[in-house]
Amino acid sequence: MSAKAAAGGRGRSTAIFALWTGVSRVAGLLREIIAAAIFGTQGAINAFVIAFAVPNLLRSLVADSALSAAFLPVFTELEEQGREREARRLAGALVGVIAVGLGLISLAAVLTAPWVMPLFAPGLSPELVDETVRLSQIMFPIVVLLGLTGLVSAILQAGDRFGPTAFVPVLWNMVIIVLLVAATPFVTDAEQITVYAVAILVGTLAQLLYLLPSLRGLGPFPISLGLGNGHVRRVLMLMLPVTLGLGLINVNLVVDGIFATLVSDDAPRAIDAAFRLYLLPQGIFSVAIATVLFPTISRLAARDDHEGMRSTLADGVRQIFFMLLPASAFLLVLGEPVVRLVFERGAFDALSTSLTASALLYFSIGLAFNGASLLVLRAFFSMQMPMVATKVAAVGVVLNLALNAALYQPLGVGGIPLSTSISSIITFLMLVWLLERELGGLHRAWILDGVARSLVASGVSILFAWTVWSTIDGALGRGPVAQLLAMGAALAASAAGYLAAAHAFEMRELQVLSRLRRPLQ
Repeated sequence: MSAKAAAGGRGRSTAIFALWTGVSRVAGLLREIIAAAIFGTQGAINAFVIAFAVPNLLRSLVADSALSAAFLPVFTELEEQGREREARRLAGALVGVIAVGLGLISLAAVLTAPWVMPLFAPGLSPELVDETVRLSQIMFPIVVLLGLTGLVSAILQAGDRFGPTAFVPVLWNMVIIVLLVAATPFVTDAEQITVYAVAILVGTLAQLLYLLPSLRGLGPFPISLGLGNGHVRRVLMLMLPVTLGLGLINVNLVVDGIFATLVSDDAPRAIDAAFRLYLLPQGIFSVAIATVLFPTISRLAARDDHEGMRSTLADGVRQIFFMLLPASAFLLVLGEPVVRLVFERGAFDALSTSLTASALLYFSIGLAFNGASLLVLRAFFSMQMPMVATKVAAVGVVLNLALNAALYQPLGVGGIPLSTSISSIITFLMLVWLLERELGGLHRAWILDGVARSLVASGVSILFAWTVWSTIDGALGRGPVAQLLAMGAALAASAAGYLAAAHAFEMRELQVLSRLRRPLQ
């Protein structure tokens, strides 16, 4: 396959992955809207936020993200060397390791929750701490389920089957939405939060069951405990440092949650709601780009093709900043009307909107940098040098912890996401500098050129958006239909202004967008 054809295939895969990821984020936003209307930012929902954050952290450290990041480079290297049978044995052995290992970790987490979980909620009332323990015990089994899901997803992505893996988050969100809508009206207010926790577990199981048939034709994968498989040990050794490298954002999220409980009983949910909006553009664009480029970068690394890696990574980083800088600008300037439109209904009142908008403002500062880090981290994993990423991630965690301690009192809710943004920016710059040393450069001038053009174009876009929104908002007021019209028009104006400026600057990223107008296959 020619380089041009390969690039075109990656572009199509990115488009398909981004499409499904976008649908997933919209479904996730709908899930958050429904949850916000039912639970608001007061009471048991704050216990749920902490209870879900801890198993989600375990998932990122020892399950799907870290496991797939350590597994995929080894798996693709074996395939590149023509050792397909060994690659399949590796996958089957990891099934046994995950089922037993993560099953025991999940069981231990459930049994120790009464002593461990209160440590993550130091500022919550005793009643909410008890609720945190109970809800976490319901959700801890997702760790082993997501471990298996992550392995299956990595195998499919190595085989360039991105569609099913991109769809499963949509399925997860839809299962939760259906259970929330169908069950909560028929239980007491105290039991509604339990429905949410059970829905998380059921949705996670549904993901795994959906993916399994997609493995047809890629196996067989003989299942074993893999204790004598040298490649399994290699993956596990790679995984050890990968855990912090890829789990940085979730480690920081748990740290943020701990400090949020010290701000107020409402703060954990307000910060979590802002974080969900913050993740929406990142999940659509940067996750799609990083996921699709990861197998390509792994293959280039296996061939010691440093120039290919430099070009692929530089283009990927430019694309991420091209997509995320205008989103960051939009949320910085119009974050409060976004929160009001999305969440303010039912139990989510004006105070909830104010708290959430404050958090979203500070999260938005680091949006593009955190998104680009997802790709740069994978470069180190592809080169099987996860310790570099781990050390940088550890610096980020310590920095975020120190900044949280310094800022949560003077800035309240806003100080916590500001700490996350500052640590995201610093760790991204460290990762790029270290990657340049390993690859002998990273086309820095090309990346900076793209970032500068995207930044100026973002300024144009937000000027258009603010003008349109403020005009319509002043004329029509704050009714639901008026808000929808004002925000829809602002988004359209922002996109039009950004694309016009990007066209004037002759940005190559527009060529990628133009290819996406063709029907996706």
